[in-house]
Amino acid sequence: MRATKTQRQHRVSQILKKEAVTSQSELVRLLAEQGVDATQVTVSRDLEELGAVRVRGAGGALVYAIPEGPDDRPAPELHLRRVLGEWMADVTSSANLVIVRTPPGCAHVVASALDRAGLADIAGTVAGDDTVLVIAAEGVGGSALARRLADMAAPDPEQDR
Repeated sequence: MRATKTQRQHRVSQILKKEAVTSQSELVRLLAEQGVDATQVTVSRDLEELGAVRVRGAGGALVYAIPEGPDDRPAPELHLRRVLGEWMADVTSSANLVIVRTPPGCAHVVASALDRAGLADIAGTVAGDDTVLVIAAEGVGGSALARRLADMAAPDPEQDR
C-alpha cells in the first residue's frame, strides 16, 4: 500500500507504542507486515520528524520511543548532541562554512537537528545525501563553529561514570 506521509508516521507511532523496536530495518519490516512500503531512509526521516529517541527497554536493549508530550521531548540542544554523536563522521571548515560528513542517507537527520536546535551561530543548513553544508552566522567563523559541533558530538565523560 502506498501510504501518505501522515498515515505512515501514524503507523510508525502506533508500532513504537506496542513493540520494542531496536532498529530501523526492524521498523521497515513491521511496516511491511502492515502493508506499508517504506525504505530505511524514509523511516529514518519519519523517526526524526516524530522526535523519536532511543531509550533502554525492559530487557536493557535500546529501543525507539516517541515522547508523549512536549515536556518529555529532549531539549533541542540535547537532541542535537545525540544526533551529532551518532551521525557526524567528520567536520571541516572554510571561511564561514562548515562541512559535516555523515553516513550515506543520513545528512537530512543532522541538518534537521541543527535547524531545530536554533543555535545563534548558524545561519542555515543545506543537506545532501551524506554531506551537510552549515553556514555560520555573521561574525562567526567556520572553524569556531566546526570546533563547537565537534565538541557537541564528543561523548560526555560524566555519562561514562
